[in-house]
Amino acid sequence: MFPRMFAQRDLRASVPLLASHMRAASSLPMNTVLLFVPQQEAWVVERMGRFHRILEPGLNILIPVVDRIKYVQSLKEIVIDIPEQTAISLDNVTLSIDGVLYLRILDPYNASYGVEDPEYAVTQLAQTTMRSELGKITLDSVFKERESLNANIVKAINEASDMWGIKCLRYEIKDIQLPERVRDAMQMQVEAERRKRAVVLESEGVRESEVNKAEGMKRSQILLSEGERTKQINFADGEAMAITKKAIAKSEAINRIAEALLHQNGYSAATLSIAEQYVNAFAKLAKETNTLLLPTNAGDVQSMVTQALAIYKQLDEKHVFAKRNPPLEESKCTDESS
Repeated sequence: MFPRMFAQRDLRASVPLLASHMRAASSLPMNTVLLFVPQQEAWVVERMGRFHRILEPGLNILIPVVDRIKYVQSLKEIVIDIPEQTAISLDNVTLSIDGVLYLRILDPYNASYGVEDPEYAVTQLAQTTMRSELGKITLDSVFKERESLNANIVKAINEASDMWGIKCLRYEIKDIQLPERVRDAMQMQVEAERRKRAVVLESEGVRESEVNKAEGMKRSQILLSEGERTKQINFADGEAMAITKKAIAKSEAINRIAEALLHQNGYSAATLSIAEQYVNAFAKLAKETNTLLLPTNAGDVQSMVTQALAIYKQLDEKHVFAKRNPPLEESKCTDESS
């Protein structure tokens, strides 16, 4: 299997960091005149020690001895595991953080001649950039702005690795380890926040309950007052209607009495009615009160009836006289109008 980056990496095979990232054997393809380049690979050819050209995938012809395959670069997306490292946040909290870097070689020439070991360089750049970005934000922001932190690291790596012919596609933080004391403090903070929310929710519930009770009492009082008002209005209307009907009934009774008095024997009927009312009135006096006001001749019913009829007759004569002799002012007005 051919190396995907370049030949010099086998010199660092003893370095643990690089050894974990090496993905190929230690030998390069030999110049056999006819060479078949696999898809998504770029073979860098040197002629007499100088760069000659980059072989495209497929069949290629080289001159023996003169041409030599110096580097083999993979054009596929490469995944690099960034080892765990420590960093200090803006609020002086020590973090242990690791991640995964995704990159791709866009220019095989710069990747071969621009840097000694592109993979090692990108790995170191990712670590330093990650420490630098973590030092700009607080611990709480690390968890809240994780996507923003990844984007900033990718941007910083691309700015530095542009001359190497490498493009960083994305960077993902895998795990964040906190000191035990910090974890305990954060746990206590979370519990306190939950208790605070519980207390706030409970107080809001009590407040809403009190508001609902007050609103219910308010509506109840309004409904009671409206009911009382409607009751009083209905009672007043009933009394008005009763008074009106009583007045109408009394008016009809008076008219009928007046008509009856004009008939034959009407005077005798009125005398009998007055006598009956007189007797009934004296019968109720002792039942309603203990105080009695009696005339001197209470036992003489005939004289009392005669006196009542005399008063009625006197009032009737005045009424007839008033009809026949109108006041002077009315007569004058009548003369002037004529």
